[in-house]
Amino acid sequence: MADAPTNAHRIIVVGGGAGGLELATRLGDSLGRRKLADVTLVDKARGHLWKPLLHQVAAGTTDLDVHEIDFLAQAHWHHFRYRIGEMIGLDRGRREVWLAPYIDEEGREVTPRRSFPYDTLVIAVGSESNDFGTPGAREHAIMLDTSAQARRFNRRLVNAYIRGHAQPGSLRPEQLRIAIIGAGATGTELAAELHYSTRQLVAYGLDRIDPEKDIKITLIEAADRILPALPERLSHAAEKLLASLAVNVRTAARVCEVSATGVKLVIGDFVPAELVVWAAGVKAPEFLAHLDGLESNNINQLLVRPTLQTTRDDDIFALGDCAACPWDGQQPVRNVPPRAQAAHQQASHLLRQLKRRLNGQAVAAWRYRDFGSLVSLGEYSTVGSLMGNLMGGNIWLEGLFARLMYLSLYKMHELVLHGPSKVTLETLARLITRRTEPHIKLH
Repeated sequence: MADAPTNAHRIIVVGGGAGGLELATRLGDSLGRRKLADVTLVDKARGHLWKPLLHQVAAGTTDLDVHEIDFLAQAHWHHFRYRIGEMIGLDRGRREVWLAPYIDEEGREVTPRRSFPYDTLVIAVGSESNDFGTPGAREHAIMLDTSAQARRFNRRLVNAYIRGHAQPGSLRPEQLRIAIIGAGATGTELAAELHYSTRQLVAYGLDRIDPEKDIKITLIEAADRILPALPERLSHAAEKLLASLAVNVRTAARVCEVSATGVKLVIGDFVPAELVVWAAGVKAPEFLAHLDGLESNNINQLLVRPTLQTTRDDDIFALGDCAACPWDGQQPVRNVPPRAQAAHQQASHLLRQLKRRLNGQAVAAWRYRDFGSLVSLGEYSTVGSLMGNLMGGNIWLEGLFARLMYLSLYKMHELVLHGPSKVTLETLARLITRRTEPHIKLH
């Protein structure tokens, strides 16, 4: 059963990630408020967390309940609708989006299979980890694509340390050992956060565990260096810092199997690990490859033109990690990389273009502006580079200033969603409550 019909232009945004939620919020504030469009956000989850925070939730250094945004409340405050459900199909002829039934934790159906009509559809469902069909990866490794997965890892982490502390016998070879597969931004950041959080966890009374002797973190990367997307100088700086934290970095190491007790490498080595995180490779959700004739690539991304319209349907747009958008001016030709800054830029562009579309005007092309990359190494440091288009070159950043720049990215995201007054109050509240709470999440 669909929502009641409306005479306003119907815009459906599927996916409440950084780009999708920003677009729905701003469309609601500008068009929904004035009844110029009926804006609906569809997502299979009930809340939004900025994806770069997932590794902090997994490590326990960030409280999900403090930072997660409730979709129903956000929709109420910003004049759009929120409908729960996972997109499973599309009828382009009837202009309808099909959602799967929503089943709760107890196996009960909350909403049935249903469809919603649209005039303009924006698909922003993001990406997920790509295990490349590695044996045992799905069964024994935890991905960090959603807040539920990050929370699951955190629970397993805390339980593993309590179990190790309480057991009468000696630790097994894999106990209290963590293997992180993939040393891109997520894997590298997680390694640093875990070094801090595991030692904090032991400090809360688990004194039978020796952090220096018993806790081992291994970071595994198939490329010849960590952070392969960043300049070599920053990659080496990050690796040097991880080495000082006793993180075992294995580069040029390909994984061939994941088991319940660790990770097997192609060269024959075995890395014992009670907890395994898969943070290597990305792909778009598989259902995108079967959407009523829309074109997709080998990692399920929808092919879009520079206008962000899909190649076979002008009424359907795609943005963020799920869109394969050509990067203008790049040689050799390649697509825009899957970064939060790209999704933010695309959301801002589509906000303007959808307003033009409602007025009968042509949709303009979007051009990506690369502002560089920043990688946070938790309490220890931050490294990155900013594209110095105004200063004639790249600006290399390390230390406190880089850390402040990294934090400012999240504040910019919050400002788009909430405005300056609410962000200021929430920031002050977090600073106050932080002094009265444990530094890590313990349950």
